[in-house]
Amino acid sequence: MPTQSDLSFVRPLFLGPAAENDELFESLVVEFLRDHTFWRRNFHPEDGQRIGADAKNDPDFLDFQARTRRELYQLSAELKRAVPFFHPRYVGHMSSDLLLPGLVAKILTTLYNPNNVSEEAAPQTLEKELQVGEQLARMFGYETDDDASPCAWGHLTSGGTIANYEALWNFRSVKFYPLALQAGAKEISFNPHAGPKAKPFHDYSKWELLNLSMQETIALRRELAGLIHDEADPAVLRAFRNAVKAERIESLGTAGFFLKHHVTPPVVLVSASAHYSWEKGMKVLGFGTQNLVKVEVDDHMRMDLEDLDRKLDAAFSRKVPVLAVVGMLGTTEFGTIDPIHGIVAARDRAREAGRDFGIHVDGAWGGYLTTVFRRPDGSFMDRSDFSDEFTYFPSETVHAAFRAIADTDSITVDPHKLGYIPYAAGAFIARDREVVDFIAQQAAYVFDLGDREHHIPRREQLHRLGQYILEGSKPGAAAAAVHVTHNVLPLHSDGLGRLVRLTLRSCERFWDSAQIMAERLAGRVTLIVPFEPDSNLICLALNPAGNRDLARMNAFSREIFARMKVDPTQPVQAKTFIGSYTSLEKGNLPSGQADRILHDLGIDPVTFVAAPEALDRDAAHIFILRHTLMNPWLLDGPGERSYIDLYWEYLEDVIDEVLERDTP
Repeated sequence: MPTQSDLSFVRPLFLGPAAENDELFESLVVEFLRDHTFWRRNFHPEDGQRIGADAKNDPDFLDFQARTRRELYQLSAELKRAVPFFHPRYVGHMSSDLLLPGLVAKILTTLYNPNNVSEEAAPQTLEKELQVGEQLARMFGYETDDDASPCAWGHLTSGGTIANYEALWNFRSVKFYPLALQAGAKEISFNPHAGPKAKPFHDYSKWELLNLSMQETIALRRELAGLIHDEADPAVLRAFRNAVKAERIESLGTAGFFLKHHVTPPVVLVSASAHYSWEKGMKVLGFGTQNLVKVEVDDHMRMDLEDLDRKLDAAFSRKVPVLAVVGMLGTTEFGTIDPIHGIVAARDRAREAGRDFGIHVDGAWGGYLTTVFRRPDGSFMDRSDFSDEFTYFPSETVHAAFRAIADTDSITVDPHKLGYIPYAAGAFIARDREVVDFIAQQAAYVFDLGDREHHIPRREQLHRLGQYILEGSKPGAAAAAVHVTHNVLPLHSDGLGRLVRLTLRSCERFWDSAQIMAERLAGRVTLIVPFEPDSNLICLALNPAGNRDLARMNAFSREIFARMKVDPTQPVQAKTFIGSYTSLEKGNLPSGQADRILHDLGIDPVTFVAAPEALDRDAAHIFILRHTLMNPWLLDGPGERSYIDLYWEYLEDVIDEVLERDTP
């Protein structure tokens, strides 16, 4: 059960499973609604009112009011069939109750409707968005001091998918810039000694230029800009600028650039359990899904570092540029954490051999778990610091992975997941804010002689946010929601980390009780946790006792899940618990892991057949129940039982019901 300290901490944070904090929520909304109306009334009060008191008696006014109420009542009635994410009986997808500070801040700011595309449209909330980027960057261990190099920056997106696209966009622009720079230099016969090897710039091979690090490319650009400003007249500068621009991938297009510069399209390496947005991103950027290389996962569903080395060596040996390796910081399917420290080590080894690639961390789900590791003073906690509160968390791999984040290039994180913020609020964070010069729609171009914009301070430059992001118009209300929440619950172990730790304890309790339940159900079903949880997401696999056929097991598990699935034709109260599911696809599982899971379930491996060979769809994957344990009340519950206890009682009843129904 949660401690009294836990309960005291969490009670004021949310509206609550039974709307226990309705008076607090209502008072906050009404207070700031009144404050907003006062602001409107006092903006040039000398203008008077445009809507007179008698207007409210007009037939048109009354008709509009009636129609609006009717539609809103209809909407409200329909929403009663919405998914009850707020309740601890919901253990499905990555959604839960919303933190009151962010919820009220979003409602309040929506009344002002700021557009965070630029400072002119959102003078207050755009600055808050940039501050949120800095808060998240510091949480991950990036430097944010203006005098630091590199200095991080970040901004909000509509979600993790767009943030992942942006990572690829950044890597693409920087990766291929040196080739355009060399082509422009050759066109005007500009050949200074420059770059990391301090040799004539024309002498760098294409492969050398494709394997400069991000920081080396940024430094090279600055170095050449300084040299040509010292040596050339304005006409030569303009010619150089135009030549470089014409040779860039942004001008030629992806296919045109590769053809003109005789470059093999790059590959991006991700773990086999990566989110599907990475395939979409390869399509959007024009790289093609065949260049998304899936790295095998190990027995814990984490990226297999040995297979990563093999696939990196295969690409480099064929002189194929490696754009990036993407590590998952909490997969959306299984919650597992890739060994980020191992990816960083692989990049260090590659650099020693004259090879390079970017590292992006997809922390859409697990990014906020970093708050558990970060002390209020910014230092990183040792693994031993967790022993008093946790039995299993964090494993050595998980702890090392989070410590290594500071050495990566960029990160995706979703405040609307473990930040408990209303949709839509994703975020993209980059370790070096100078990458914006490579992607800006109207760049502060360093080769423009006397260009005033080049002298605009960095902070002010970023206020033109729309120039540096994939999105255009974007709600300032999302930035306000995240900013207020981060200030109320700072991003460290004594702030938001206290809430996240509670969810991790729920997962440990669930895992321990799964072992007990497996013994209790023995003889009826075989129940296993296919792989140990790395975060607060845990999966179960179920097989009727004595069954050896995978298709039958999956059909049985689907029957179990059908009783936990939201049915839009029924009131949500008809469901005792609501869950979710996922599948282990044969093509994404190493044979050794598949054999282990099937053995533990008592399934004959012969019945696990890869599509399209499988005649039965249920023979091509392993169906598993997925539980996202982010609700803060799971360790609490009615009476002496927690909601986790209630879940196991419910699951046992459902299992018995399905077994009885399926018995001949």
